[in-house]
Amino acid sequence: MFFLYLPELLALLRGDRSPLERVPVRRATYERYAALPPYPALIVGRFDPERWAADPARRADLYDARGASAPVSDTVTGFPGAPGVVEGTARVLSGPEDGERLKPGEILVTTLTNVGWTPMFPRAAAVVTDMGAPLSHASIVARELGIPAVVGTGNATMRVRDGDRIRVDGERGTVELLG
Repeated sequence: MFFLYLPELLALLRGDRSPLERVPVRRATYERYAALPPYPALIVGRFDPERWAADPARRADLYDARGASAPVSDTVTGFPGAPGVVEGTARVLSGPEDGERLKPGEILVTTLTNVGWTPMFPRAAAVVTDMGAPLSHASIVARELGIPAVVGTGNATMRVRDGDRIRVDGERGTVELLG
């Protein structure tokens, strides 16, 4: 039923089984697209996800159909969340359930934080998030604990790899990839 439109479902309920003929093609299309990697955060122009996924040099943060792609720099930018400058090892976590991987003095890099992440903040030397603003959870808790934070980067979890050496400048809102 998930691969049928409402009028087709209603026809099926009235006894017309012909809409079921469309299901195999729609299911195959769904599975083909579901197998692709996550799309870039920013897409400009017409996007062909299969062609993009087949490109070994594809960018996960930006796709520009015009070919005028911005050069990849060694700096990720966002909003200043909490002041301070720290260099350290990035620990990219997808959820608070991975919190035991964050060692004292490492830099927490994640998509977004909420109250479930709070126990990890005292171990973190700094915090970097893809989403957020100066009044977000990550910013407020980082300021309370006196650790630098850069929030709302949009693509830090795509640009920073687990174990990378980075410099977080919470006053300028920048994260530099050091290598």
